[in-house]
Amino acid sequence: ARCAHAKRAHRVRSRRRANDSEVSTRTEGNTGRTSPWLLVAVLIYAPVVLFVDGRLAAPWPWEYVLGAVTLGVLALWTTRLSAADRGQVWICVVVATFFEFLGSQVWGAYHYRFGAIPTFVPFGHGLVYVFAFSLAALPWVRRRERAFSYGVLAIAAAWAIGGVAGLVPLTGRVDVQGLLWLPVFAYAILYSPRRALFAGIFIAVTDLELAGTWFGAWTWLPWTPWTHVTSGNPPSAIAGGYAIIDGTVLQLVALLTRLRDPERAVSLKARNRAS
Repeated sequence: ARCAHAKRAHRVRSRRRANDSEVSTRTEGNTGRTSPWLLVAVLIYAPVVLFVDGRLAAPWPWEYVLGAVTLGVLALWTTRLSAADRGQVWICVVVATFFEFLGSQVWGAYHYRFGAIPTFVPFGHGLVYVFAFSLAALPWVRRRERAFSYGVLAIAAAWAIGGVAGLVPLTGRVDVQGLLWLPVFAYAILYSPRRALFAGIFIAVTDLELAGTWFGAWTWLPWTPWTHVTSGNPPSAIAGGYAIIDGTVLQLVALLTRLRDPERAVSLKARNRAS
């Protein structure tokens, strides 16, 4: 019995080492091709697009041009990712578009200036995801992953608490909705193995939310439908919503893997259990 237990323990350790090696190799491959200046470029690109959109008199044709350009930028940048991460990004585009429809057209918590979801928004969600992937893969982030992620969480917490206290005179709104999203974001940072990814998502989402609301591309309602709580414009920790999107993406990836390659799906399931 001891011998059998030792063999099982050895197999578990071997699978863990193999999994760690695969993840490390994939991440190093991505970091070698990612420049910090590309990350800065994305943080500049989003406000520029939103500035232009906020000054359009009608969605046709320039909003569609912005959508085509954003699609091209996303397609170009995904070539720098591994095949697995690239697949997750494009699945994220589909999933995020679904949640965009729920949030803006069904729930109605925010409204776009022309009503419909702009064509660049789905691909913008993809850019948020690929920005976070690339940021999390940078060597200095990997070396200080916990400190970096906790620092971002501290900023999110300060903003969320300030949204119902000290920032109210400046914003003119009491951001209860942002405070309600904080526990979701905190859970993703504290307990997810992808904490650096969520920290990067917070940075990118904050960038585009502040720009989008400032330039008038969209507006969050003062009172949130259904829940009837007050909301900031934008809500502070709305990046926590990406925890739901990311979870949905991972479930879809697992489902597609099972449908396409059942043997690989079993292997991945066993590997996840071992790790």
